[in-house]
Amino acid sequence: MVQILVVEDNPVNMELTVDLLESYGYAVVQAEDGFVALQKLQDEDIDLILLDIQLPKIDGLELLARIKSDDSTRDIPVIALTAHSMRGDDERFISAGCIDYVSKPIDIKGFREKLHFYLGNLN
Repeated sequence: MVQILVVEDNPVNMELTVDLLESYGYAVVQAEDGFVALQKLQDEDIDLILLDIQLPKIDGLELLARIKSDDSTRDIPVIALTAHSMRGDDERFISAGCIDYVSKPIDIKGFREKLHFYLGNLN
């Protein structure tokens, strides 16, 4: 089963994202900050990371840099999640190492299609 790590500090956003992912048939691992995410990446077999960019302790871009600099995690695809989208953010996240970008609130249909595009062959 495909396993997705959701890194999200807002409990309401986490619950919505987890509910959506589970309804699509994915297994979900949750992390409320970057330090927890790094630990989960060592403990779990993760196929995709959904990464909130606005995080406490370690911001999303710093966490992304750590993920991409580690041989054991660098090949895991990362999709950025953020509510504060500004012009050019998507290019900034892609150039930092994300494969794609999803703005919050999540467009449910588009979100499912995006996940299927990246994970369809794994499910």
